[in-house]
Amino acid sequence: MDVINTIGRRKSSVARVYLKKGKGKITVNDRDFTEYFNTPILHTKVNQPFAATETAGQYDVIVNVGGGGITGQAEAIRLGISRALVEINADHKAILRTEGFMTRDPRMVERKKPGQKKARKRFQFSKR
Repeated sequence: MDVINTIGRRKSSVARVYLKKGKGKITVNDRDFTEYFNTPILHTKVNQPFAATETAGQYDVIVNVGGGGITGQAEAIRLGISRALVEINADHKAILRTEGFMTRDPRMVERKKPGQKKARKRFQFSKR
């Protein structure tokens, strides 16, 4: 098995994930993922596909991620890792689908409308 290349997206974040056999090292933008994502919640989000499929510590992951905020980036990485694990072993797909890791989250930021302050907030209405 050589390197498996997949892509994950969330909001405006795009993660290119490269997965290969290894010791479980995860590198994000040439930094260790614990250094890149500073909260434990984001660490668990990135590791969820490995925990669900019981493959923790078996693969090295190299990720190039950009756009959006850190939460969107972590969830984009999670989708990319899930897709890569399915490419390795198709049996993982059922497990990852029930956990919800195979679905690209379609929610995006709603655009600002003209004549309004934001997407839904209006300017203050004055009767007189």
